[in-house]
Amino acid sequence: MAENAQPTQPKVINKSGTLRMTDETAKTKTEKDISGKPFERGRGRGRRDNARVDTAPKEFEEVTISIDRVARVVAGGRRFRFKALVAVGNRKDKVGIGIAKGTDVTAAITKATARAKKNMVTVNLNGETICHEVETKVTGAKVLMKPAAPGTGIIAGGVVRSIIALTGIKSLISKSLGSTNKVNIAYATIEGLRLQVPRSQWHTTKKEAKAPVKKSDKKAEETK
Repeated sequence: MAENAQPTQPKVINKSGTLRMTDETAKTKTEKDISGKPFERGRGRGRRDNARVDTAPKEFEEVTISIDRVARVVAGGRRFRFKALVAVGNRKDKVGIGIAKGTDVTAAITKATARAKKNMVTVNLNGETICHEVETKVTGAKVLMKPAAPGTGIIAGGVVRSIIALTGIKSLISKSLGSTNKVNIAYATIEGLRLQVPRSQWHTTKKEAKAPVKKSDKKAEETK
């Protein structure tokens, strides 16, 4: 026997009667999935639960205001569904709300978000607050909103605060009057934001008229 000959690995037979693969043969093999693609080695690679998630910032932020369970009486009994109220905004000048029903909570929220994005309004702001005082009414719900000085913050109830937080408003004084129905309060808040008119478009705003130039002043300028 040659002195440099490497010892061979003994053959081992498994319980099933097949021959166990040697280490040298195992190094040359590659594991493949059903489609024929090789498996990626490493922790967490090739797993469905570790799929890459899109980390790009979203254009609109979503807030679920309320989720209610509703029932419909039919011949066979009651059919339960879920109703979701969702507010969507970009924290600048656009905001909207949507209401939808679904067989489960996820479906209801998804449909409500899509409707909110379709029914968005543009809010006219005076710096960090609204342009003027406004009071809106939707059925039995009344919402009063007033502009506030910088640094005041958002003084409002739950539904109104959730919607205002999605706009660029940072200072506001609000009061909810009448009904406590969240849907009506949300609609009243959106209507109040939609009715905001910039100060430049107010009827009471007067443009400064330029003083007429006298003829003597014109002659003096020409001689100069």
